[in-house]
Amino acid sequence: MLSAVFLFLNIGTPELILILFVALLLFGGEKLPELARGLGKGIRDFKDASEGVKREIHNQINNFDTKPEPSEVRNLPVTETRTEIADTEVPANDPASPVNKEY
Repeated sequence: MLSAVFLFLNIGTPELILILFVALLLFGGEKLPELARGLGKGIRDFKDASEGVKREIHNQINNFDTKPEPSEVRNLPVTETRTEIADTEVPANDPASPVNKEY
């Protein structure tokens, strides 16, 4: 995984050594391990959170029931269903004037 990131960023060994050297100069030898631990913990927390989100989405997709239960369909009153269907009908507007244009 890490090598794929380096290939994506096009970072080779010399560039990586230069980055580590600059970080050592900026933060010092005493602070660098602490920063690396913090960075590692942050990355681990991010991965755990993203895995949790993936797991939750997967569970919701698998638990989603697309078909109604037969008992639910049987219990629907027919007159109520017909009324709901009639209420959703929208009258058509007057048709627009025809276009008499030749192409």
